[in-house]
Amino acid sequence: MGKNRDLIQILLIVIVGMLIPFLGSIILTFNLDVTNTNNLLKIFFAFGYFLIFFGIELVIVFLYFQITNKIAGKKIDKYKPK
Repeated sequence: MGKNRDLIQILLIVIVGMLIPFLGSIILTFNLDVTNTNNLLKIFFAFGYFLIFFGIELVIVFLYFQITNKIAGKKIDKYKPK
């Protein structure tokens, strides 16, 4: 369980590391007031959508590498001496 816990901690650090620049860029771009809770909700919903799209992209890249790895493995096995 320690390995999974470490992975979760690293992922949380990465997500917080992504949130800080995202938060700053959204605030500067749209001139949002951080003290207004409505603006904070907009920012966090935008970050949530960003994470969802980023996750979908990661899944697509993972599937691409898995599929190409299987295809390459079959081609290599075909040329191995028996």
